[in-house]
Amino acid sequence: MAREKKFLICVTKMSNKPSPILGLLKTKLTNPKMLLKPLNLTSKRFFCKCSHQQHPKIDLSKYKQTFSQRMAMAGLKPHHKIAMGVSGGPDSIALCVLAANWKSDACIGTDESNGCIQGLLAIIVDHNLRVESKDEADCVHDRVSKMGISCEIARCDWSDGRPKQGHLQEMARDMRYQIFQNVCIEKQIGVLLIAHHADDQAELFILRLSRNSGVLGLAGMASTSQLFPEYIHHCGETSCSHGILLVRPLLEFSKEDLYRTWSTFMEEKIVWLMYRVSALYMLSNSLQICQGSKQEWVEDPTNRSPLFARNRIRMSLTNLSSGMMRSELQAIILACRKTRSYVDKVCSDLIKRAVTITAHGYAIIDLEKLDPLNIEDVCLSKFSALVLQFISQRHRPVRGRTSRLILDYIRKYPCKTSLTAAGCYLCAVPQSKGTKIMVCISLHSPHPSEMDSSYCYPCEVKDKCTTNEIDQIIDNGKTYSDCFVPDASNVPFLHATSSEAILSEGKRVNILSESIYNSILTLQREEIKNFETKTEVTSGNEQRHDITSGITTLGEPLHSGKSFHFMNRFLVTWKLNGTITERTLLLDEVGPHWDPESGLQDFLCPSCAVRHDRVAGVRHMTDTDWLYLANLLRGQISEESPEQNTPEMGNRHEKTFSCSDFVRLSTQRALRALKLIPVAARRSLPVLVSSQGLLLSIPSIGFEHCPYLMASAVFKPRVPLGGGYSSFV
Repeated sequence: MAREKKFLICVTKMSNKPSPILGLLKTKLTNPKMLLKPLNLTSKRFFCKCSHQQHPKIDLSKYKQTFSQRMAMAGLKPHHKIAMGVSGGPDSIALCVLAANWKSDACIGTDESNGCIQGLLAIIVDHNLRVESKDEADCVHDRVSKMGISCEIARCDWSDGRPKQGHLQEMARDMRYQIFQNVCIEKQIGVLLIAHHADDQAELFILRLSRNSGVLGLAGMASTSQLFPEYIHHCGETSCSHGILLVRPLLEFSKEDLYRTWSTFMEEKIVWLMYRVSALYMLSNSLQICQGSKQEWVEDPTNRSPLFARNRIRMSLTNLSSGMMRSELQAIILACRKTRSYVDKVCSDLIKRAVTITAHGYAIIDLEKLDPLNIEDVCLSKFSALVLQFISQRHRPVRGRTSRLILDYIRKYPCKTSLTAAGCYLCAVPQSKGTKIMVCISLHSPHPSEMDSSYCYPCEVKDKCTTNEIDQIIDNGKTYSDCFVPDASNVPFLHATSSEAILSEGKRVNILSESIYNSILTLQREEIKNFETKTEVTSGNEQRHDITSGITTLGEPLHSGKSFHFMNRFLVTWKLNGTITERTLLLDEVGPHWDPESGLQDFLCPSCAVRHDRVAGVRHMTDTDWLYLANLLRGQISEESPEQNTPEMGNRHEKTFSCSDFVRLSTQRALRALKLIPVAARRSLPVLVSSQGLLLSIPSIGFEHCPYLMASAVFKPRVPLGGGYSSFV
């Protein structure tokens, strides 16, 4: 009866005035036998109280219409499979209500197996950081399931221990989104809805304002963006890396709108929910929300701790809350979003016009086509950051001194020097006379361990890639958003160089009034005082990447028949094949001793490097590898072992094709290919080596040590050029 007592206390505190429904609830709770009997209510209406005032009945039609419009802008239609992140608070419950209505209004059927709405899944994450979190997640599951929505609970496993207080929210968020991605991939769902709303945008605006973000950062969260998995999922002969489409359809809704949406739903469902004690307990918490206390139904203590910046800003905004404050904050955020839409469109056009990506993992920027002297600073900075982040696959922001350094370098025409920045090496393309810049990964980055993100997995995993319809959804969203990209003359903050300049410009063009301008400045100053800079000390002994040798240590050996995503850039695969094909061997060049009808064990050379070694290591190419190939071609390195000259091997040698013949041809092809690759770019190529360190293959240039060894290295970055699709409409 513990829950019943808690519920009775909540009901008693809910109202100072008598209410028929509250009286009936008290009666049933004080007599447990009555809990088994259905409620006999004369009215299904129940009004929650906010600030001790009753709200009139809310018409959900306008909220449904706005939600439907936002889904259409994202390129989504009711028949698409969709997942939702659900915490159980009013925001996510309102999202469930609107999404369920959106599908139901389109006459989407129900799943015969569970009676739930087809193509709609709620994902509840139990962060496992509090004792009561499991019961709360189960209770949310019960509530959402009764709405006709299929539900799944995923619990966090903190294998490395509970996160420290200072990083609690950040690590919990990372874990939550990783779980969202895993579930979506498992269920083959390509779209994830999140319940971020307008008040969240306002908090983020103040937070980034206090960190002196520019106009691109102050634009806040995108309405639609792509969330890329930590690892590429290999599916047979293909790999899927387009990620999950993350959609925020509630960004036009205020917190108050979501409360009203939720409370209206609760009025309609209250009788149904009262048949069980667990439902009554759940209802008691929800009714407290309706009173206007602005608590989530599942109240996480960290949501009110002043240790976290967002909590401090949320409380400050609540104290200053007014209709004018909210309206003007949203207006200046909208102006920043317009600017970002314009910048994104310019960068997209520049990438198509002036950037070439090679199969060997480096980019070439044509400065003549780019015309950097006639591009605004904010556009050129964003463009260069996108290219460098793509090549390095390090997606930390490029800002401050590094951004200015890159900007100055690109604008020096023709290019005559080199530059190392943001994990990349930039230099003039050979024989281009400085009119083209090459961008390749830098192995001498100050923080190479940040780039060392490699993953090994079986090739023959089950196909769990999201469906191809995601590409069509993205195209639909792009077509819609491109229609609303403003002209340069209508972009408000294109030349603003700081957050203070953006606020001043906003006041000048009457987006902000004098009083709201001063209030925002006050919030900014208060948060700057609370902001504590954190320095991360990285020990050189903890780095897994050896700069001197260019060797990246594998967490596990790469066995034959598996794939390895090397440095988030190359998909490396190798295996031993018992049949020599024309791909690995030119038949007219191998001589008369090779018999294609024989098997692997009969014709594999005794000296073959992979004969007794079925695992390989992966590392970067080094200068010693180039020298090795040159010496191999000149015959200074013998590929035959003494065993081949022993008497007992004599008869077998006559019908055995020696690897040395193949190595000679393979080396010739490889050296010809290397001449076409700039020296700096060669160092980023993946190399397969045996456990003894012997070079087995350089797949990118076609070198293989044995005709039975089939290796490939495909440039397959985890995150695409441009950072993926995002819309700020």
